[in-house]
Amino acid sequence: MTAAGELRSGKGHKDENFPVASKLIHPRHRALIFAFYNFVRTADDIADHVSLPPQEKLAQLDRLEAELLGNGETQAEAVALRRAFAERGMPPRHAQDLLTAFRMDVTKLRYDNWDDLIHYCSYSAMPVGRFMLDVHGEDRATWPANDALCAALQINNHLQDCGKDYRDLNRVYVPLDALNAAGASVEELGQAKASPALRACLKSLAERNEALLMQSASFSAQVKDARLGMEIAVIDTFARKIVNLLKARDPLSENVHLSKLSMLMLASMASGFEIGRRAAGVKSMPRLSTGA
Repeated sequence: MTAAGELRSGKGHKDENFPVASKLIHPRHRALIFAFYNFVRTADDIADHVSLPPQEKLAQLDRLEAELLGNGETQAEAVALRRAFAERGMPPRHAQDLLTAFRMDVTKLRYDNWDDLIHYCSYSAMPVGRFMLDVHGEDRATWPANDALCAALQINNHLQDCGKDYRDLNRVYVPLDALNAAGASVEELGQAKASPALRACLKSLAERNEALLMQSASFSAQVKDARLGMEIAVIDTFARKIVNLLKARDPLSENVHLSKLSMLMLASMASGFEIGRRAAGVKSMPRLSTGA
């Protein structure tokens, strides 16, 4: 039997579009966060594996969940996370929600509309932020802002990788009704450059995603932990910058990802901004400009 870890893509936490347990997070939380990340990355890579048959993907995901819940000792990432949860007295709910999303990745290749996509995000993205909030002992009143930011991050990723997802996995996260309204087709996602109709569709979705970010604008101010607040401010700034890139560029033919240097500069500015806000005792302040 192939262990889940053997199916990893090689992608690690430094390759993500967002910080994973960065230096902003208190060291006492990092071991648990990395255990969570390794479990999630392993499951995600299984769902995204280009040659693994769907039934084997689902079987691998089921084995990960079984061992996360204590039924077995063969899947290292599941066992490590199970033990990390036990040390903190935390339930596995958020990890299980993500497994639901990865099963959807295997079995659901199209999304009818925006609400359908947000439902997917409720399993694929929102649990990640909720996990971080629970790790820090934050009030669950922060969940609505978290959910908006996490959904925006996920949809940014869908728009950035819409061509690759279609070509490699026949997955389309661009809502079908949005394509139809713009006069674009699914097949256009396989082209080297977006047609004017597809470009208009993707830009409209980026603008809709920008509205989600408006709903999460006060998120960093809602959390008590200053380090987590800075991390949220950094992630929010990354998300806003990517939205601006998506509004201005064609993700099929132009770069819509942040460079390591750009991420470093934005992180420095955003964390400094958040420190200043907290020092001044201001509940909310205008966000940093993140023009394309």
